[in-house]
Amino acid sequence: MADLGEPRNTIAVLQKYDFDFKKRFGQNFLIDTHVLEKIVAAAEITKDDVVLEIGPGIGTVTQYLCEAAKHVVTVEIDRTLIPVLTDTTLSMYDNVTIINNDILKTDIAEIVEKYNDGKPVKVVANLPYYITTPIIMTLLEKHVPVISMTLMVQEEVARRMQAGPGTKDYGALSLAVQYYATPYIAAFVPPNCFMPRPKVGSAVIKLTLHDEAPVKVDDPSLMFKVIKASFAQRRKTLQNGLTNSAELTVSKEEAAAAIIEMEKKCGLKENPLIRGEKLTLPQFAILSDEIGKLSANEDF
Repeated sequence: MADLGEPRNTIAVLQKYDFDFKKRFGQNFLIDTHVLEKIVAAAEITKDDVVLEIGPGIGTVTQYLCEAAKHVVTVEIDRTLIPVLTDTTLSMYDNVTIINNDILKTDIAEIVEKYNDGKPVKVVANLPYYITTPIIMTLLEKHVPVISMTLMVQEEVARRMQAGPGTKDYGALSLAVQYYATPYIAAFVPPNCFMPRPKVGSAVIKLTLHDEAPVKVDDPSLMFKVIKASFAQRRKTLQNGLTNSAELTVSKEEAAAAIIEMEKKCGLKENPLIRGEKLTLPQFAILSDEIGKLSANEDF
């Protein structure tokens, strides 16, 4: 078996199939065996696991997953790569299934039911930078049966997912991801580990999904609207962000009152001019509940 983690083998496959990289799919193939080993190690793949791989490309990561897992179901959007994958993985392993589809249009629950009797799977993916966040949030928000997601993403995005309050990387993505999962950056990956080389660095991040949400909130959808509003105009105060949001109907006075009530309940010094970047997820949950009470009072 030709190890596609070796650059010469990747080049040979690309030449054999006269493959052209497609910018619209954000294709960058890994060519570093050490990084491949780190991905499998971070994902903690065992022979008891069924793995859902997103964006296998020519099958570089797939080969390593097939060696480690019970079964691998790989979803590839580019139909011109299906013959390549058939050659590099399907002809080599009997524990792999190839699906030609857009992951955002794929019924993952059906895959889990068919290949793992409905038990949660582990996701591994080398995600195109342009669609990283939509894929991650779709998987999280739909509550698909997943234990963990080990993802190759742009370094900046990985840092944002793991960031805490008061840091420059902290924002709506940090809070959204951390509501559903615990993020951990397993490795940083330089551009020279890919073909073609991207212009920015990458990182392997593992998201271990929570069994239960880490905070209790009356209306999670409202909380995420509050979070989104809080970071929409980062330089503005939390009060102004809430007031200016098109998704919330909160006056300046109501926003100030909700913020102060949240601060009281959290033991914080009263400061209606606090910025959203200072708040933790539990504090946003309490603030959301306070804003929810405003709407309830108006309905009454």
